[in-house]
Amino acid sequence: MVKHVILWQLKDELSGEEKETVKDGIKEGLESLQGKIPGLIDIKVNKKGLESSNADVMLDSTFEDEAALKGYAVHPEHVAVADGKVRPYTKNRVCLDFEV
Repeated sequence: MVKHVILWQLKDELSGEEKETVKDGIKEGLESLQGKIPGLIDIKVNKKGLESSNADVMLDSTFEDEAALKGYAVHPEHVAVADGKVRPYTKNRVCLDFEV
């Protein structure tokens, strides 16, 4: 199996209320991909970091293998969520993919 973990920082110009709305949209959009993408075993979004955090949102997902992760990256439903709910509102993305 392969883990795909991403941390995002939201854009500074977003108000606190806008950030909450954006985080809700990211969570809803990404978690809605469960059962729609071949090889995607589990997908969860955490949007409730402690004050000590320097990221706003975390994606924690698990795939059958690296090929499934590559398929996810280009899957039209994932691309739609990424382009519509994530990329327009984030200023920084850090990713770690690893085998488990």
